Amino acid sequence: MREESDNAVRQQIISVWVRDPRIRKNDFWHAYIDYEICLHTDSVCFTKKISSVRRRYSEFVWLRQKLQANSMLMVQLPELPPKNPFFSLNNAQQITERMKGLQRFLEQILQNPLLLSDSCLHLFLQSQLSVSKMQACAAGKTHFSVAQAVQCCGLRRFHSEEDLQKDLNMSCDSDSDSSECRDPELRIKDLTINKVESTASLDLMGSSQEETLSFSSGSS
Repeated sequence: MREESDNAVRQQIISVWVRDPRIRKNDFWHAYIDYEICLHTDSVCFTKKISSVRRRYSEFVWLRQKLQANSMLMVQLPELPPKNPFFSLNNAQQITERMKGLQRFLEQILQNPLLLSDSCLHLFLQSQLSVSKMQACAAGKTHFSVAQAVQCCGLRRFHSEEDLQKDLNMSCDSDSDSSECRDPELRIKDLTINKVESTASLDLMGSSQEETLSFSSGSS
């Protein structure tokens, strides 16, 4: 029976892409690259069938460590692309190679039925929580569940810039015990999806983030 269940999971489609590397500034001297992770699936393992989040290399390292620990060494995890001490934010080839390596890592992870049940994987792929928040949420130490954290992330794209800031202050990315975080259905009713102005303002925000910055420090 367990084997039939595993086969059914494998037959479901889980497509993942790692794309759109962007340079982010920590401060004047330090910068890093994050990548967009797009997921399309019909798998029953995922509540949300389409999602998009951004993650940096160090968060992939955290994910692998958590998956290895949570599986209690029952699974041999694929390797991440190695950390290169000479990695340069100005080297397009290095960035592309790392991006492809991160995608291969996720593709192999998502083929394992045991790992698909790990809350850390779902939070990594379908929420924008920080590492500390993902860890707390997966351990049941937040006022919101894993499912609520995933749902909260997807709703933000419908907000205007002003509402987006309010949502960030009250969302599941904080420890706020707000009704919005506890009951995602209430938040759906309050969204003004049809406002053209809201979509336009977010498009402007997205395009401004795509400006290329010139840095040559390492990524972590």
